[in-house]
Amino acid sequence: MSLTLQQLISRLSFRQMQVFLAVYQQQGYGKGAESLGLTQPAVSSQIKKLESALGQPLFEYVGRKLYCTRAGERVAEHIEAIFEQVASLQSDLHRLEGKLSGELNLCAVSSAQYAVPHLLRGFLQLYPSVNVNLNIVNRTQAIERLNDNKEDLVIMGLVPNDRSLSSLPFLDNELIPVVPVHHPLATKKNIHPQQFLDAQLLSRETGSGNRLALEQHCQQQRLSLNVKMQFGSNDALKHAVLAGLGVAVLPRLSVLSELRLGQLVSPIIKGFPLRRSWCLVSPQGKHATPVTQAFLEYVQTNLKEIHQYFQSLDIV
Repeated sequence: MSLTLQQLISRLSFRQMQVFLAVYQQQGYGKGAESLGLTQPAVSSQIKKLESALGQPLFEYVGRKLYCTRAGERVAEHIEAIFEQVASLQSDLHRLEGKLSGELNLCAVSSAQYAVPHLLRGFLQLYPSVNVNLNIVNRTQAIERLNDNKEDLVIMGLVPNDRSLSSLPFLDNELIPVVPVHHPLATKKNIHPQQFLDAQLLSRETGSGNRLALEQHCQQQRLSLNVKMQFGSNDALKHAVLAGLGVAVLPRLSVLSELRLGQLVSPIIKGFPLRRSWCLVSPQGKHATPVTQAFLEYVQTNLKEIHQYFQSLDIV
């Protein structure tokens, strides 16, 4: 029997929807129960009540594997939208009280991880009720997450120009040449760029922002790029240089301590440092939550202060 809207509303509860979403996202009753701190029978009971109210099965087992039905997929879409609206309502009400709350979901490429905490510091002092979720990924994953619209904002350097994106540059990312302290190039003057690139060059993986910036520079300056080893993170690359495996081009932020302690040296080489801007990026036309909008406004209004703050840390 088909229910009227009023009857359906009276039979639904936020708890049922919360439990359903947990099972859907965790892809199992046991994991869903664990994520909510409930017993599995309690979760099963809530799902049965929701299925009864909607008159549709939402999950089914094929063998031992749990699958979401077509009706369940549609229910998941609508429940996620409902919860987003509730979060937006909560944020709007707090704003009326002069407060701001909610979540800010960020994704940053690995080279930006050294800057983002300092960027968030001032914002969270203004809005202490905001919760930040920060994922650190490589460039390829950042682009995938942009395509999937998974985060409020993506923080990256080289912004793809083959799609409609909004970007706000907020800080320079200096890529500098680094060598071990006892390397022959550490004290050498008038180093030719090709001499540096031929000195057992270590690099990030193909497709990373730092690697792309270096490849573009070499192409523009007609230099040969001879990579001997490649690494999946800046920290791994830095430690390879510290171990004496070769030389590298790294974000200045990532090697500040080693430069200050004299463990690494950044020789003067024509054409370096390479300068790229970190940007706050989102799909063009994406609806910004109140928290996201406040963060963008904070960065835009405080660009000068942000830069001065990084200067005070001897970062830029």
